[in-house]
Amino acid sequence: MLTYQLENKNKYWSLYSRIRGDILSGKLRGGERLPSKRALAENLCVSVITVQTAYEQLLAEGYIFSRQRSGYFVAEVNVENRDPRPHEAEQTERRKDFDVDFVTGSAPARLFPFSVWAKLMRGVLADCGEHLLERVPCDGDAELKRAIAGYLYRTRGIDVHPQRVVIGAGAEYLYGIIVQLIGRDKLFAVENPGYGKISFTYRLNGAQCAYIPVTDFGTDCADVEKSNADVLHISPSHQFPTGAVTPVSSRARLIAWAETGGRYIIEDDYDSEFRLSGKPLQCTYGLCPDRVIYMNTFSKTLAPSMRMGYMVLPPELYKKYLYYFGNSACAVPLFEQKTLAAMLDGGYFERHINRMKNYYRTVRRAVYEKAEKLGVSCILRDTGSGLHMLARFPEAPSDGYIKETAAANGINVKCLSDYMLEPIDGLEKYAVINYSGATPEQIENIEIKNRAPV
Repeated sequence: MLTYQLENKNKYWSLYSRIRGDILSGKLRGGERLPSKRALAENLCVSVITVQTAYEQLLAEGYIFSRQRSGYFVAEVNVENRDPRPHEAEQTERRKDFDVDFVTGSAPARLFPFSVWAKLMRGVLADCGEHLLERVPCDGDAELKRAIAGYLYRTRGIDVHPQRVVIGAGAEYLYGIIVQLIGRDKLFAVENPGYGKISFTYRLNGAQCAYIPVTDFGTDCADVEKSNADVLHISPSHQFPTGAVTPVSSRARLIAWAETGGRYIIEDDYDSEFRLSGKPLQCTYGLCPDRVIYMNTFSKTLAPSMRMGYMVLPPELYKKYLYYFGNSACAVPLFEQKTLAAMLDGGYFERHINRMKNYYRTVRRAVYEKAEKLGVSCILRDTGSGLHMLARFPEAPSDGYIKETAAANGINVKCLSDYMLEPIDGLEKYAVINYSGATPEQIENIEIKNRAPV
């Protein structure tokens, strides 16, 4: 029986991370049968829903598979081909030792609109009743699809047909769907440095990846063309971890690249809600809805445990989606979908975002003020978008020195080089300051007392 000490917050994510870590380390071997949901829930003293959600995430990412009436089993995972960076699950316990965490990046629980969510849930229960127990269509609840389309029109200025919105259990789940729609024989280009889970998930689903260097101006079309890729996955409004923004002129060239070769662009708009200065940038999707797959998630805006994302498919791919998945049920519970739809339609979500933006402006300002007070040789760079910035330490001897010095003073931080999927010169001495999980008080209390040995 699997036995883990789970974190009190986000228990399903903690369980998912522990099981995935054991699979990647070889502790759980391919073909090994996992405990039933009920048995594991009883052993860990958690709800069956917690175990079910963790299993569904592992299933979607290809770490486990199911057999009818037999349960869940560990999939054969080629550990040698995983991303070169250590998995976040390996760092779960170490995070507790830090006074300030500039790596994890999740919204403080106290910012979640509990009272609003509870009120909307009661309303959904009263209005829908037994309907909540019905099977959910493969692409999600029609009310939520319409609500998302309306929200995108109001906030991002893009006219989206509700029918082509597809709801899924998080971004990784949707990445896997995209591979199946476009084809495992296609070459997927991803940004380098970048978020390792993206290429990891694509490769788990059988696709090959090419790594495109990110410049100060985002993704260069010339680099994409050299790669001979069929699909390009980018975050043009705010790339992670560099923070680069791809200008409209470059996006136009990328659109031309997609149109001429029957290719696709995946626009990952993961933190577009958090442009802290100025209005949100124009979406690439609005320039070419037939060649761009638009993606976003509610994990950043509501809570990490809110495993609900969505994508807007071009007409051709949406038809393909219905053909392949029409007989499947959406993995996101109808209760959550109805509640979120009510939140979007009632304007509660946008008010919540405005409160979060005001809060994060305070946190961002605290970072700048503390850097100035400390008198450390540091150059902060940010674009006013998203919830992270870069800090360059020109006098630091190495990236290792930066991280060791930070850790010695109770600060968890990663460097830009930690997110390289292939080696790139010129990215040394940059720390990635992901301040979404830090509070102004924590930042104010930072003191540099210990230095790492050179």
